[in-house]
Order: sequence, then structure tokens, then C-alpha cells
Amino acid sequence: MAREQHSGGTGGRGGTGLGRFLRARRARVTPADVGLPAGPGLRRTPGLRREELATLAGVSIDYYTRLERGKETNPSPSVVDALAAALRLDRTEREHLRDLAARAARTVPELPTAPGGSGHTSGSGHPGDSVDPGVELLLESMRPHPAHVVSRTMDMIAANPGGLRLMAGLEDWPEKQRNIVRYVFLHPAAHALFDDWENQIRGCVARLRTLAGTDPDAPDLADLVDELLLKSPDFARLWEAYDVKGHSSGRKTFHHPRVGDVTFGYQSMTLDGTDGHRLVAYHAPPGTPEYDAMLLLDTAGEAGEQTARRAEAGRPAAD
Repeated sequence: MAREQHSGGTGGRGGTGLGRFLRARRARVTPADVGLPAGPGLRRTPGLRREELATLAGVSIDYYTRLERGKETNPSPSVVDALAAALRLDRTEREHLRDLAARAARTVPELPTAPGGSGHTSGSGHPGDSVDPGVELLLESMRPHPAHVVSRTMDMIAANPGGLRLMAGLEDWPEKQRNIVRYVFLHPAAHALFDDWENQIRGCVARLRTLAGTDPDAPDLADLVDELLLKSPDFARLWEAYDVKGHSSGRKTFHHPRVGDVTFGYQSMTLDGTDGHRLVAYHAPPGTPEYDAMLLLDTAGEAGEQTARRAEAGRPAAD
């Protein structure tokens, strides 16, 4: 049931992902934002009333109500654009609204039962969640800069040593459980690791919301969303906000147990020829304390691994 209500399918309040997105965005726009008087009396509705938005978009109240409730599922491109303008959506949100409208116009089948997972996925078994040898070579060549590759649902499917160790404690989880969204909401070290944890979790949820607009019935997405809705009230709160703004570059500050407080630049890049894989790399100029921290992350644990290999081979460890 959680999948139907929260992953963007046909079930739940509003009937469609399109209707729920319109309702969420309508609640965020006040009459003052669009030059309308608030009117007399107490407003029971947060944001705009349906009739106010319908008037702004140039459609009938009945038509808009049917659209929001999922009874009308084929709005024209001009109507979608008019609603986007009335709701003051930015470019990313407009594109998401168009994707939801296209999705609503198609017949949405009932979600299938998710198959068992394997490999590096988060139990989803989604095809294509592996990396080419060339990408693995690229990750190795980027050392000591931390870098990792994530799937469309943010499973960590490949990483160099620093790219894994930057997420403190993630390496303690089994490989197929290593998902960045799961980590930031459920790992006990994540809240202290990120200087702006609230902004971090918002960006993660926004990426999943964007995917839900185009492929809501995907088992890998539904399984992850179901898990987090059950285990994290913070995720449930943000999932219902319908934000679709992710982050692709900037700077992040970490409070890391191994290297202390550091701020790295980062860049996220889509890998062509894959099913939504992204390469996320962190950078700092050589000769800076941040670069030294990267070196430490890159080599942390190697001495212990060498000692273990020598012990297995029956050789004494060097002092």
C-alpha cells in the first residue's frame, strides 16, 4: 500500500502523482505571492484555494478540481504551462510537472512484486546497476580525490577508497545495502557527519521524487521508498513535500571522525550510456589541509590490511 500511495502510482490521495504534486505546490503559494487579496474570514486552505489557482491558470474550477483529484489525466501542454506559471515553478519543477502530466496521460499498471536483489543494488535487482571497467579505472585514477558512482536510486555501486570512507561508517554495511539515501536517514553517524544535514537529506529526497515522476512503478524505487517511509519520520515528512530540486555541484562541509572538519568542493556528472548513473567526485587544491585530509582518507586502513595479508601468508608484520 505504501508504494501505491507514495511512489507516484495510481493509488493514495489525489489519484495520481500529478494531482498530489499540484496540491503540494498550491499549498506553498499564498494569495499575496500572486497579487490576490486574502479575502475576509479565516482561510482553511494553506496557500491558494482551488478556484484561485484555476482563475490564474485560465481553466474552469471544475476542470482543475478533476485534474487534482486524478479524474482528468490528459491536460494539454498549454494548460500544464499555465499551471506552472501560476504556481511560480522554476525550470526543474516545470520539467517535473510536464513529466507527471505525460505519465498521467498513460495507463498506469498496478505495481508488480519486487524481485529479490543481488549484486550491488539495494535489494532491487534493477538491471544495469554495474559499472564498466573504464569507469572503475577512472575512479582509481582520481585518487586521492574521493569519488563514487551511484545508481538512479543512489545505490553506491562503485567507489575508490576515499569515496567510500568519506561516508563515515558506510563501509561497515553490506555492499548491497550501501545506498546514500538510506545512509543519510538511517546511519547513526550521518547526522553528525554533514554540517548541513537538513539540506543534504532534502537533496536526496528530491532526486528520488524526480525519478518517481518518470518511473514510479520501478521496484527498486518502491522498495527503497517503502523502507524509508517506515523507518524515518524525516523521510516521510520530506517525501510529502514533493520537492524536485537536487544539487549537482558546490561545497560540502564534513565533521569526519577520521580527518576532522573539512570542506570539499564536489561535482556530480551523469554517465552517458547508463541507466541514470552519476559519478560524484570531491576536490581540493594540492597543498591545502583539505587535500591532506583526502590523502588520509585514501590511505586509511591500508596499513591494517597489509598486516592482515602478511599474517595470512605466515610472515611477521614489519615494525
